[in-house]
Amino acid sequence: MADKIHLLPDHVANQIAAGEVVQRPASVVKELLENAIDAGSSHIKLLIKDAGKTLIQVIDDGEGMSTTDARLSFERHATSKIKSAEDLFLLHTKGFRGEALASIAAVAHVELKTKTEMSEVGSIIKIEGSEVVEQEMTVTPKGTSVAVKNLFFNIPARRNFLKSNPVETRHIIDEFHRVALAHPNVGFSMFNNGAEVFQLPASNLRQRIVGIFGSKTNEKLVPVKEETPIVKIDGFVLKPEFAKKSRGDQFFFVNDRFIKSGYLHHAVLAAFEGLLKDGMQPGYFLFLEVDPKTIDINIHPTKTEVKFEDEHSLYAMLRAAVKHSLGQFSVAPVLDFDRDKNLDTPYEYKNKPVGIPQVEVDKDFNPFKENSGAGQKNISFPFKREKGASWEGLYAGLEDQNKIISKEFNLEDIEFESEEVTGSLFTESDTFSSQNTFQLHNKYVLISVKSGFLVIHQQRAHERVLYEELLRNITVQEAISQQLLFPLVFTFSKKDVKMLESFKEQLEFTGFAFEAFEDDSITIKGIPSGIKDSDIKHILDHLLDDLNNDLPDNGYSQNDVLAKSMAKSLATKTGVALGKEQQEHLVNSLFACKEPSFSPGNRPVFITIPIGDIDKKFY
Repeated sequence: MADKIHLLPDHVANQIAAGEVVQRPASVVKELLENAIDAGSSHIKLLIKDAGKTLIQVIDDGEGMSTTDARLSFERHATSKIKSAEDLFLLHTKGFRGEALASIAAVAHVELKTKTEMSEVGSIIKIEGSEVVEQEMTVTPKGTSVAVKNLFFNIPARRNFLKSNPVETRHIIDEFHRVALAHPNVGFSMFNNGAEVFQLPASNLRQRIVGIFGSKTNEKLVPVKEETPIVKIDGFVLKPEFAKKSRGDQFFFVNDRFIKSGYLHHAVLAAFEGLLKDGMQPGYFLFLEVDPKTIDINIHPTKTEVKFEDEHSLYAMLRAAVKHSLGQFSVAPVLDFDRDKNLDTPYEYKNKPVGIPQVEVDKDFNPFKENSGAGQKNISFPFKREKGASWEGLYAGLEDQNKIISKEFNLEDIEFESEEVTGSLFTESDTFSSQNTFQLHNKYVLISVKSGFLVIHQQRAHERVLYEELLRNITVQEAISQQLLFPLVFTFSKKDVKMLESFKEQLEFTGFAFEAFEDDSITIKGIPSGIKDSDIKHILDHLLDDLNNDLPDNGYSQNDVLAKSMAKSLATKTGVALGKEQQEHLVNSLFACKEPSFSPGNRPVFITIPIGDIDKKFY
């Protein structure tokens, strides 16, 4: 019987490894940025074109590589980070498996330029699909430049599965954020299709967070700092009032490496218990420093999952540290009812020397004497109290005045207009001819029909009505906008501003009017008719969450996502009482829709209960 098992060729093995390491352009960005960090760079530049499909280039000013090292770096399992199995538990660097460059070179065209400080000239290596096509000496500055072109050129199926350029660009920016936050002492810059996206100088952690997420982020941060023999915790959490429904601004770093941990996330949630509304997620930028021997970071190819030796202690310490910071900075309530926060010493006065306050008074001063004190010889008061005046004089002649008023006006004939305060959107009309509608538990609208009655889910019904109306306005490109007397200015991260700017035209067709798009803010001068200006921030936040989670490729699908998101934000929520006129209007609008049976999320809007089913209950 012939032998069946054989060794795979190197280029095939590299492509298999690339399937684990290189999932999308963002994976390449992560690996190259981490290599630049390990090279001791002080400034790193990232350039991308067409969301990384055409070009991903990382340029650093690190220590560079020799000619031999440059060639060996593209071999599998070639690394300078570890030499024995024990080194796997003493890792202080990013990459260590030696698969990144080999995997990237297997599925792309790679050009490497590098030079050490002591060398007069550098080296250039060009590789296409694991095959070295050129290697020679070249003139290049100190450091390393890696250009990855035509990603997945030899794997068309993998290239076809890539998302649209905005989606892939968003993933690249996410990876850029993670590396830049972990290393605030390193300068970073990013360019997308020739346009500058980020320019981050070397700074501290707070300045780096503000540089990435906008200047308004500074006032949202609450410092967290704790040091124990097991773990050192440092970083910031966002104040509870800035929590979001999405899990966007949540970053965990262990030994300066970004990780994902649902267990640690639950510890932060436990610290925010009682401070957040239902469904809201806190934001945080937390750095944990532990002994490398107590963690295992080699359990996943992307190295974003970490196994801790003592998870329970880490959980308790993280929760306590966050909770302590929230209470220390008067974010969380305290049980000291007699405590006056105005008497708290500001934290910037912590190391300020204490001085005895000096108070100077004139012991001889008496405001009731004309001549009191040495400096009060000539005091003149602007008025004098008349002798004999008393409080009874204030009411003199009041009875005669009341008699005159009662003769001219008969108070019983005056009708007072009272305004009833209700939570309804419409004014009740006595002459309105309503159908047999009834609202059940402020959630369902019941209406009788010939065969029985309909039970309508009011929120889903309103979502369907608004969805078709918004989609029609976007398609027909007409909408009613109400101009604002004072423009609204909202602050977002640079990534979110770019996202909203890409949807500017579609948003304008729904009724929005934009005045300006800045680096980290937008100015709105007009909003859709019938919407309160206080709801605009919530609408835009919800829209950004939906777009970040699922951004389709073609324009029609993008319009669909936009209409669905805005309809969900603007719809009348469950628990809102509706008057008879509102119920009637909702029912009529629903059955005027093209597809009244299902909500935009493809869930049933109403059910029919036949009268026969009710009769059976009485048999």
